[in-house]
Amino acid sequence: MEANPPPLAPPSGPEALTGLVLAGGQATRMGGADKGRLGLKGRPMAAWVLERLAPQVGALAVNANRNGAAYAARGVPVWPDRLPGLPGPLAGWHAGLAHATTPWVLTVPCDAPRLPHDLAHRLVQAVTRQPSELALAVCPGEDGTPTDQPVFALLHCSLLPALEAALAQGQRGVARFAQSRRTARAVFSDAAAFANVNTPEQLQALEALLQAPE
Repeated sequence: MEANPPPLAPPSGPEALTGLVLAGGQATRMGGADKGRLGLKGRPMAAWVLERLAPQVGALAVNANRNGAAYAARGVPVWPDRLPGLPGPLAGWHAGLAHATTPWVLTVPCDAPRLPHDLAHRLVQAVTRQPSELALAVCPGEDGTPTDQPVFALLHCSLLPALEAALAQGQRGVARFAQSRRTARAVFSDAAAFANVNTPEQLQALEALLQAPE
């Protein structure tokens, strides 16, 4: 990490943020299904996420490596991984930082349709309180212990060279990368807002959650 790096200007408002929906994974536990295209109450899951994220940011994009035309039909640019082999969400971060024209990128997974309405606001507060180049959401885990949600992240575009170096060294984990940087955290109390889908059973549970009032 750079010694005594200069402070970064926190986002001045939504227009300083690009919201990036991460839909580039292989979803092996879902039988290889494209999770962003899975139906949830009659709409693709990514549509729910885009709708939830749009008011919080100045621009939207999707990181996807298949079904690009279907995602583009929702009126957003599609940014596939710039690296071969589908190396995971760290490659999605890399694609977002490489393409974004805003100084900050807010990333969320394509399978979290109940993401917090104030996700961007709270992450911006975190990097404002604690000058950082990255902020992560934190919420209670299954045992109630605060747990990082590293794909719900706010990243400054100056991280791009460090990301490229990490990927070149074979690093794939977003949590490990975050540990190596100046990282702030925003704590959320509602774990259900971060509920995502890795199995058919979790998809059914999410359908039930969407029936409940917020």
